[in-house]
Amino acid sequence: MRERVVLAYSGGLDTSVAIGWIAEETGAEVIAVAADVGQGGEDLDVIRERALACGAVESVVVDAREEFATDYCMPALRADALYLDRYPLVSALSRPLIVKHLVEAARTHGASLVAHGCTGKGNDQVRFEVGVGALAPDLRVLAPVRDSGMTRDKAIAFAEEKGLPIDVTHKSPYSIDQNLWGRAVETGFLEDIWNAPIEDVYSYTDDPAVPREPDEVVVTFDRGVPVAIDGRAVTPLQGVLEMNQRAGAQGVGRLDLVEDRLVGIKSREVYEAPGAIALVTAHQELVNVTVERDLARFKRSVDQRWGELVYDGLWFSPLKRALDAFVEEANAPVSGDIRLTLHGGRAVVTGRRSDEALYTYEMATYDSGDVFDQSLAKGFVELWGLPSKMAAQRDQRSADRR
Repeated sequence: MRERVVLAYSGGLDTSVAIGWIAEETGAEVIAVAADVGQGGEDLDVIRERALACGAVESVVVDAREEFATDYCMPALRADALYLDRYPLVSALSRPLIVKHLVEAARTHGASLVAHGCTGKGNDQVRFEVGVGALAPDLRVLAPVRDSGMTRDKAIAFAEEKGLPIDVTHKSPYSIDQNLWGRAVETGFLEDIWNAPIEDVYSYTDDPAVPREPDEVVVTFDRGVPVAIDGRAVTPLQGVLEMNQRAGAQGVGRLDLVEDRLVGIKSREVYEAPGAIALVTAHQELVNVTVERDLARFKRSVDQRWGELVYDGLWFSPLKRALDAFVEEANAPVSGDIRLTLHGGRAVVTGRRSDEALYTYEMATYDSGDVFDQSLAKGFVELWGLPSKMAAQRDQRSADRR
């Protein structure tokens, strides 16, 4: 029996060519696996048929939108995951889900290898290969673009020679990856970091400079997960889709940053993540209202490390699993409503309410009804500052002896 390879298949030029390329180079049969994570574009049946027409012996397509929203986007939201405090892990979140389905397909179809179309300069090669190693250490990995010299010119020539049913003439000036959680754009004129993005770069968001009426929205959370919008119950998928539409219409979620890639180089990326940015903004504020001070402070450090682990391709690592347990516990009281005004490219919190709130009017007010005992403050301040005061007195004595 011929060896079998499971290929992460997008339906585009490179992975379509990779089907025949892998078969010729290795003699193996190729099983193409495509996952719908909310990227839009072509119908799944079209992608399935193209993979078969390009030579795949099996073509698996998975509608993973609900799974992606529930099991990947929601954990990122509860962790307020923003790489470099700005990027909501658009591409990084989808890769472990795709890896999971690649491994499942390998087991189902008796494959011994997994293949991807990543280059050697990006983060995705790490996310795919480390993920496969964590879930199925017995599987080997092929990377034809990185390891076999399958350049774009060679891919086009191969497709023309074999008569593959794929458009080899159209080439976007950008490299684009998109899913339910957002959209990432790079290359082309954006590689000059002095060049400003033009409106043509964007697809998920409308121009925030265009005058329009603001949109007010109330998001209801239960244990850190959005469960209703403006009082209407939503699933995680429905919630993200609606917030993408409403926040995107107001130009919310545009990001332009130079980031540190895992391979050691810096890369200029333009992102659109309207729903993600709006929901993280709302969730962070509800954390401020409901989570005790020291837990909230420590959560911020955990959130940063959680985001770094996911960005670095370590979704299935022991540390990530341990931090998941912390994030779960920290979100236990994060229930309530947050009101946002979406306008001019910003999501601004304008209201909060929660049965779990640690904020109380009686403790916070400076007016009548204040129950805070200010007589306790003098001794508290003296004791709180005592270590610093004693150290300062010691340093002064040392200076006087010199």
